[in-house]
This record gives sequence, structure tokens and C-alpha cells, in this order.
Amino acid sequence: MKKLKNYVLPFWKSYLFAIVSLILAILLEMLTPQITKIIVNESFVGGDFSRFGILLAILVVLGVGRSVFGYCKEFTFDRNSQTIGTQMRKDLFAHIQTLSMDYFDNTNTGELMARVKDDVDKVKDAFGMTGMLIVQITLYIISVLYCMFALSPLLGLLPLAVMIFGGAMSFVLEKKFDKVYTDLSEENAALTTVAEENLAGVRTVKAFAREKFEISKFAKRNRHYYELNMEQTRLMTRYYPIYQFIGAILPVVCAILGGLLVIRNKMDLGSLVAFVEYSRDCTWPLDMFAELANELSSSFASYKKVKAIADEKPKMQESENPVHLDEIQGNLKFENVALKLDGNTILENIDFELPRGKTLGIMGATGSGKSSVINLLQRFYDPSEGHISIDNVDIRKMELAQVRSTSSVVMQDVFLFSDTIEENIKMGKRATMELPEVKRAAKMAQAKDFIEKMEEQYNTVIGEKGVGLSGGQKQRISIARAIAKKSPILVLDDSTSALDMETEREIQMMLKTITDSSKIIIAHRISAVRNADEIIYLDKGRIAERGTHEELLAQRGLYYATYMAQYPEQKKEVI
Repeated sequence: MKKLKNYVLPFWKSYLFAIVSLILAILLEMLTPQITKIIVNESFVGGDFSRFGILLAILVVLGVGRSVFGYCKEFTFDRNSQTIGTQMRKDLFAHIQTLSMDYFDNTNTGELMARVKDDVDKVKDAFGMTGMLIVQITLYIISVLYCMFALSPLLGLLPLAVMIFGGAMSFVLEKKFDKVYTDLSEENAALTTVAEENLAGVRTVKAFAREKFEISKFAKRNRHYYELNMEQTRLMTRYYPIYQFIGAILPVVCAILGGLLVIRNKMDLGSLVAFVEYSRDCTWPLDMFAELANELSSSFASYKKVKAIADEKPKMQESENPVHLDEIQGNLKFENVALKLDGNTILENIDFELPRGKTLGIMGATGSGKSSVINLLQRFYDPSEGHISIDNVDIRKMELAQVRSTSSVVMQDVFLFSDTIEENIKMGKRATMELPEVKRAAKMAQAKDFIEKMEEQYNTVIGEKGVGLSGGQKQRISIARAIAKKSPILVLDDSTSALDMETEREIQMMLKTITDSSKIIIAHRISAVRNADEIIYLDKGRIAERGTHEELLAQRGLYYATYMAQYPEQKKEVI
């Protein structure tokens, strides 16, 4: 993600145009009281109405000019800020995609959603209306004070003192708002996370009748969010009336003191009218001080949150000159691989070789490290020890994109996008895959029959995460997606757990026909791995047993115990 200035600098010309328009609008506004002064002194005091019509016309022209230049500066600032926000959000999202899996392991989805949407909106506001008003008020105050001092240096000291007081109070207010908005940003992320988790797991919530608990949990977060907003409101209501009072009383005091100067002939009536008009014009910057301090604090707090993500560096880095293989055969090798995360040993001394076209089965109890093997293969993590190579090239030396494109993985936790079935299946090769290939993959995954029974068939839009499909249907679409990608390495991570035995058998038969890909099958069912060329049984992150189905049964170890638990009726036959 780029530095903040690099988002703004490309728009310097349009910002310059906007600022010039802003200056012209202010100048025209400063001229209005001067024309009023002439009208009062010349027409109402002097009784000369010869130029009265012309002066009124000039006031109309000045008003039109202010409107035109006001539109130009507001539209330009707003357009630039929207463009900056859009680009910043795009870059932040792209940066998040590059981060390593360990970052997502420790970061809530709701927090990231809040940063990408709400916080970027707050940051871009600083370059839109908020930024424009800060520039406008600064130039406006300088201009109006200059005009007031030109009319009466003595009387001009009063609005100057008021402006200094207002600026000092805004500085104090900004410091107070900074902490409130930092806390608000954090709580917004936490509230979003609670809501996102509840909605994503609504079926689990209802299945366990946890509605009241979830409502209570959300209400607690919502109450804290309310309290922070009330703290913000209390700050506003504590200081904002002071600005309003000053803005209301200043013209009155100026009129009284100016009247005394007129009586003493130290100021003419036209100058007093113009001065009072300027004092009314300078009240709105006072009203805006508190609001701008509020918005600026919010933008700054959000920028710190966005920058914290932007400063994150992916741990999975490519080498300076990564190796690109023109053709990958799919020969996979793990050599004495170990993985440690947060001080915990996940895998240790994992050693196997999978030649092209062969099948490796991986079994083991829950938490034994089966899925961690796949995380290492896809380089979501790097091994703490040992080497992983594809076609005799260490994957740490390869292009990261090529490493991940080498394998097609059917995840244990199936994720389908809210799109058509066709788009979900062709996800790995969206640009080149045609419908006949999609249908072929669906047939191989035993998904063709139920898909073609649907009214829209392959154009059926499935719900978020596959809502509306059964677990087995989602698994079969996921398998079809992996097959359609035609990668050198095909990985099925417990991908048939929701299928009936007959469908699983058909898929096992289909896998035998895929001879140009190496296959890794992770499963709890013996039936899923029994035909593999080699099976490794993991226990506490180590390879406890290895061999073919028959060899492992003969060892009478962990694999044998699993087989007996799943096929108790086969005990006599094995013995």
C-alpha cells in the first residue's frame, strides 16, 4: 500500500484548481460588505442614489460568482476524495490478500471489514469536505480579520481575541476527541466481528438455542459502543454551546462598541455596517471549529488503524530471483520437515516422496497435523526445519503464485462463493474454461446429476458459503472445482466426509483414472485411502506408521485399530 502523500499528489492540479476557486469565492464574499459600506455611506447617509442600482447589481453578480466558485471547489474536493478513497480501499484490500496465514489466524474478520470500509471512509473525508473546510476556514479567517482591521484596527482586536480563544479551545477539544475516536474505531471493529460471527454461524446458534446468549453478547458490545458515542456527544455538548454563544454575541458586541466609535466620529456608519456584517460572517468558522476538530480526530484515528494493517509485512516472501518452472510434473518431496507455531510443535520429522501420478494417503487423529502438511505444501507457512520440493526445486525458491497454482485443494471446510455453480467450478481457470469442461468436472465429481435437476442447472446462483446446498452437494462441487483446475497435484482434505458410501466409492474410482496428477488424500475413513500407493499415519505430529493398506494392517498398530473400529465385522477375516 502506498504512502498517504502518494495518493494525494496525482491530484495536485485539480486541488490547485479547487483552492483557487475557494480563494476567489472568499474574495467575492469579502467584497460584499465593502459594497454594502458604499451603499450605506453614499445612498442612505449621503442621499446620493445615482449608483444605487449599479451597486445592487454588483451584489447580485458577487452572489452568483460565489455560488459558481463554491460549486467548483466543493465538487472538485469531493470528487478527489472519493477517488482517493476508492484507490486506497482497493490497495488496502489487495495488501490484505498478500498477508500470510498467521496474520489471519490472529485477526478477526470483523476488524478487517471495519478497516476496509469505515476507516478508509473516514480517512478520505480528510481530503474531501473536512479538508476543504479546514483550508477554507483558515483563509477565511485571515481574510475577514484583514478586512476588519482595515475598517477599524481598534475594533478588530475583539474578533482577533475571539478567534485565538476559539482556536485554542479547538486544539484542546481535538486532543480529547482523539482518544474517544480511537476507542470508537476499536469498538466498531469488535461490534462488527460479533455480528459477522453470529450471522455466519446462524444455523449453529439456532441448533444450540443460543439466541438469547448471542443477543446478550451483542447487546453488551452495543452498549459499550453507545457509551463511547455518548462520551463523544458529551464532549460536543460541553464545548459546542460555547462556540454558538460566542458566534451569537460577537456581532452584538461589535455593534455596540462600533456604535460608540461612530458617535465619537472615529468610524463612519457604512464601515460599522460592514464590520458587523464581517463579524456575522466570522461566526460560522467558530461554529465549525468543534465539528472539524471532531472529524479531524476521527480521520486521524482511522488512519492509524489503516496504517497498522498497511505496515504489516507478509512472512511468506519470494526470493530475489524466484525460480519459474516452465512445466511442472508434480513430483513432491518432504525431507525431515518440522513446523512450529507460537512455540508449539505441530509437525516433526515428516519425510515422504510422492512421484507424479501416485497417490499418498494421510491418516491420523484430529489434531495430529494432517492439514498442516497441506498448509506447508501451499506455503501458507514455511517449515521450521527441513525442505519441501516440487520437481527437485525447493518451494521457497519458487514463485509463490506458481507454488500455490501447482496444487488443487479440496478443503476440509468447504467454501463456495455466492455465485453460479458454473463460476464456482471454473474458479481456478475462469478465463479459459468453457462450459463443456465444467460439465466434465462435475460428472467426475458425481455432481452432474443433482446440478442438472436444478431449474437453472449450472447457472443456478447458490447462497453465501453454499447456503441451500447439502453438505455432500457442496463437497462434490468443491471436488469438481479442484478437478477442473487440472493441477499437477490434487489434494483432498477429508473431502468425502459428507458423502454416502456409494458416492464416495464412485469418486474413488474416478480418482484412479487421473494418472497425470499426484494425489494426496487426507481422511478419517479407511475407505478413502485404502487404495493409495502409500499411507502415512500421523500421531502427535510425527509419522507413526507408513506403508500400503495391507502392510499397515499387518503391523497391527494405529492403522489396524482404526480399521477394526470402522469395520468390526472384518475382524475374523483380517485375523
